[in-house]
Amino acid sequence: MDIKLQADDLRVRFATRDGMVDAVRGVSFTLGKEKLAIVGESGSGKSTVGRALLKLHPASARIEARTLRFGDVDLLRADEKQMRALRGRRMSMIMQDPKYSLNPVMRVGDQIAEAVLVHQKVSKAEVRERVIAMLEKVRIRDPQRVYDLYPHEISGGMGQRIMIAMMLIPNPEVVIADEPTSALDVSVRSQVLSVLDELVEERGLGLIFISHDLNLVRSFCDRVLVMYAGRVVETIAAADLDRAQHPYTRGLLAALPDIDVKRPVLPVLRRDPSWLTQ
Repeated sequence: MDIKLQADDLRVRFATRDGMVDAVRGVSFTLGKEKLAIVGESGSGKSTVGRALLKLHPASARIEARTLRFGDVDLLRADEKQMRALRGRRMSMIMQDPKYSLNPVMRVGDQIAEAVLVHQKVSKAEVRERVIAMLEKVRIRDPQRVYDLYPHEISGGMGQRIMIAMMLIPNPEVVIADEPTSALDVSVRSQVLSVLDELVEERGLGLIFISHDLNLVRSFCDRVLVMYAGRVVETIAAADLDRAQHPYTRGLLAALPDIDVKRPVLPVLRRDPSWLTQ
């Protein structure tokens, strides 16, 4: 497998008034040309891992690892200038909710164009043409009209596809998608996933898909990292999730509702203190 990203013993700590807090504890994984899911409950450290890869944490964060490498770049030693050149151009992150990620006073087309202009010198006419082509690629109808809209004039599903267009237009090698479909209804979610899947296949991207939806990643991703309290407790092929061994993963699966099975009460996940250290 062509390794695009490697993390070995990644640790993220935050300084607080009460001392250092360990948010990510010894996470290790590799990413190739595949769709890798990171799943777990809220607070398990999924998004913290994604942001650490791009050094998007505040100055209070301490990021440590034996290895944290993206292609030819040692992310631990990369300074801010190197990271600015890398973010967007080679590695992008699709944020969870476009309402909070898009600039409310800029037209959406200009925001997508900015993702190109930051890294490349191209004419206004050329960049507009590229943006409209990308809007078509993510299945937005009438892209000429949508280019000139403001974020409050678009729907949630359209906003998410615009975020995808913005992150993919510089042709990155790795995309981190942080809950990209959590606020969407089922039909729009299916469209967004189809767009991501098609672009990953066409461009040979490495995709890190952060989610809490086990049923979704089972059908969409190739591999799954299951996180609990800042640690990876199990790594498994997405198609083999039903054969998961760790009691935490089995507990998450057991708590999923099933339309074909009537249960008066969903089981409650019982946590074992040993999961924090094993």
